[in-house]
Amino acid sequence: MRKYVLDLTLKSNERLREGYFLLKLTDGNPLPPMEPGQFAELKVDGSETTFLRRPISINYVDEQQNEVWFLVHEVGDGTRRLGTLVAGDRLNVVLPLGHGFTMPSSASERYLLVGGGVGTAPLLYMGKRMAEAGCRPTFLLGGRSAGDLMQLDMFRALGDVCITTEDGSAGERGFVTHHSVLSAASFDRIAVCGPKPMMKAVAAYARSKGTECEVSLENMMACGVGACLCCVEKTTEGHVCVCKEGPVFNINRLLWQ
Repeated sequence: MRKYVLDLTLKSNERLREGYFLLKLTDGNPLPPMEPGQFAELKVDGSETTFLRRPISINYVDEQQNEVWFLVHEVGDGTRRLGTLVAGDRLNVVLPLGHGFTMPSSASERYLLVGGGVGTAPLLYMGKRMAEAGCRPTFLLGGRSAGDLMQLDMFRALGDVCITTEDGSAGERGFVTHHSVLSAASFDRIAVCGPKPMMKAVAAYARSKGTECEVSLENMMACGVGACLCCVEKTTEGHVCVCKEGPVFNINRLLWQ
C-alpha cells in the first residue's frame, strides 16, 4: 500500500481521561485509504529531547468528515508535546504504515476483538469496517478500573461489548482471559492488541481452542519503514521488522509458547 507524508490540520484535541488524548486530523484533499491495524508516524515539533517520530495506531477513520483519529497515551516528552496541540495546528504525519488485521471472510464469521488499555485503539476502526461489511463483532475490553475504558459508546454502536476490570468497578472482575464469554461462546477468529502478557494469554487461549488469532505488536518503532532495525522480532521465519512485516502477526508466526 502506498505511503504518504502529509501535513494534516488538527480539528480537535480531546482529553479522554488523565494521560490520554484523542487527536482528530483532516486534510484539504481526501485522506488515503487505511486499513484497521495500520499505524502512522507523527512528527514532534518543539521538543528538544525528541528527535524521532512517534508511532501511533490508527484509531478511527471518518470518511464523511475526512478525518483520521489517533488515541495517544502520554508516556514521554514526545507524546506530552503532541498533547499540547490545539485546533488549527499542523502536524506532519507518515501513513498508512505496516500490515493490518485480517478482515472477516463473510458476514457470518464470529470475530472476537480483544483490547487492553490503549490497545483498544485500533479495534474501533476494525469494528467500523466490520460493521460496514455486515459483520457484528464481539469486543472484549479490559482495564485496571472503569476509568481506563474509553470510547465505549462507539464500541457498543458497532458490536457486542464485554468488559473486565481488575478491581471489578465495571464488567466482570479480573483479566480479559477470565471473562465468561470465552467459555460461553465460540469464535472463528480473534484479533488482539494491548500489553504483551495479555496478548500472550489470549494467544494461549486461541491455541487451546484451535482458533485463528492475530496480535498487534508494540515493539519500539522509530522509522516505520524497516530501516532502523530497532523493532526486530524473532519469528518462525527469522528476524523481521515489526513496522514493516507487522505490526499485526498471526500467532503461528511468533515464537510464543
